[in-house]
Amino acid sequence: MPKNKRESLIYTVLMCFTMVLWMSIYNIVLHKGELSFAVLQDAWMGFPIAYVFAVACDWFLVSGLAKGFAFRYLVRPGVSSPLKTALAVSICMVVPMVVIMSFYGAAEACVRAGQWSGMLFNWLVNIPKNFVMALPFQLLIAGPLVRCLFRKAFPEGCILMVEERPER
Repeated sequence: MPKNKRESLIYTVLMCFTMVLWMSIYNIVLHKGELSFAVLQDAWMGFPIAYVFAVACDWFLVSGLAKGFAFRYLVRPGVSSPLKTALAVSICMVVPMVVIMSFYGAAEACVRAGQWSGMLFNWLVNIPKNFVMALPFQLLIAGPLVRCLFRKAFPEGCILMVEERPER
């Protein structure tokens, strides 16, 4: 797990890349009913805006709330095992991100179709569909993969916080 703000930002960038790409492919497969090159192409074309939106939501909104909830009600930092802490924070991150990104996906679909009448229905229907894919993917694949890659690329202690310099 990240130890400071710089590590958190790098970790967020990597995790959002993995989750947004996978969930984009998953949602287009659900919509089209097949996995094909066209599905991968559609997912990749819609990826940049969804990715920026997800990183912004994660960094500025969800991360603080999720960690606050996890550390207040589920685990104790420094006392609970690293695995239990990672699982608690991951679960607390997935729930709001699924709700937010399902809303984003419903809005994007309405923009593409040029019709807003079914947006609320699409959003509410997509939340459980996305949750049943996002949570296991996060806990079993994306989380362990990104944590492993993160620590191989950035061994603990190599990314240091910049000390604030006094103004002159």
